[in-house]
Amino acid sequence: MSGTNSIKSGISGKVDPLRQLSLDRLRLRTSEKWHVYPRDVLPLFVAEMDVPLADPVARAITDAVGRGDTGYPAGTAYAEALAEFARKRWDWDGVSVERTAMVPDVMRGIVEILDVISSPADAVVINSPVYAPFYHFVEHTGRRIVEAPLGDGRRIDFAVLEAAFERAARHGSRPVYLLCSPHNPTGTVHTADELATVAALAARQGVRVVSDEIHAPLVLSGAVFVPYLSVQGAEDGMALMSASKAWNLAGLKAAVALAGPAAAGDLARIPAWVREGPSHLGVIAHTAALRDGVPWLDALLGGLDANRRHLADLLAEHLPGVRYRFGEGTYLAWLDCRDLGLGDDPAGVFLEHGKVALNSGPSFGTGGAGHARLNLATSPELLTEAVRRMAAATAICGITPAP
Repeated sequence: MSGTNSIKSGISGKVDPLRQLSLDRLRLRTSEKWHVYPRDVLPLFVAEMDVPLADPVARAITDAVGRGDTGYPAGTAYAEALAEFARKRWDWDGVSVERTAMVPDVMRGIVEILDVISSPADAVVINSPVYAPFYHFVEHTGRRIVEAPLGDGRRIDFAVLEAAFERAARHGSRPVYLLCSPHNPTGTVHTADELATVAALAARQGVRVVSDEIHAPLVLSGAVFVPYLSVQGAEDGMALMSASKAWNLAGLKAAVALAGPAAAGDLARIPAWVREGPSHLGVIAHTAALRDGVPWLDALLGGLDANRRHLADLLAEHLPGVRYRFGEGTYLAWLDCRDLGLGDDPAGVFLEHGKVALNSGPSFGTGGAGHARLNLATSPELLTEAVRRMAAATAICGITPAP
């Protein structure tokens, strides 16, 4: 694996950013992924990528620091860059800068939107298994969560969703559907027809839709991302987008909240101090990523596509008892380990006996038991070592992988 120190080599659109950093160099990082566990653990859990910064992003940050440009965020450059990116990437002209607001990050934006479109007495519907902070943040607001578990193929089950909407309506007057699109942890990318059905069902049941679209740029070959606000019937919907996941900018916090035409008034009620909450350097970095970081992103997507295929081959060879379905989006792999007999939390076994840190399946809610989430945004070499360690962990537990 290359240990190059070059940042610029990652933006040509030809060099895979996932193949540029050595393990020794990665261990110099002090962020959560490389700080939480001891050095003998391979961390493939939290949503950080093992990549160098895209050069346009690095240059924008260093230029700002050189100017001493480290004050409070202002202006609409982020929203304008997102609008241009959406036109080119998704053929969508629906990002109206007048119907956007900067927020500190996607989850804080979700909480603020919940506060302006519902009350603590109202319920929030989610599709489990789903991103664990959906539970933590929503419950912290005092709202009740109603699960609508995903169905066959890890896609939305509309009969289950309708029943969940009906249950939610019994716990308050303004239920909300918190949609994860693309879906974390399964990598499901919802189709235009599915999203249109969501909009129609929500309108019929009096449910407001808020779509978390933080993984929108991370859709791999074989699928197409469709913004929720682009479908018919979504006029009163709201969405949140950010460059943080696609360009590995979690430590430079910023996001954009978007409103459909009928929801502009709701967006305007987000308090001013929330709009001033993003990192100014974060806004600068995210804007540069959307405007000038697309070649780097395309190289990354090629590497992620190769890694998901590599992971499938590795599991077939070393852990055939693990069921793995290609995710269409994100850089997350949802592993069904139930046939291994490792209990509800196989991630705990892989950590204890294999020194590989994955996310615990039960933390994603109903449907998570017996599963683990693996972050495949790393080098093929580290991915190979991780699966070998996981296989060794099952052997230590006396389990022979089923053919």
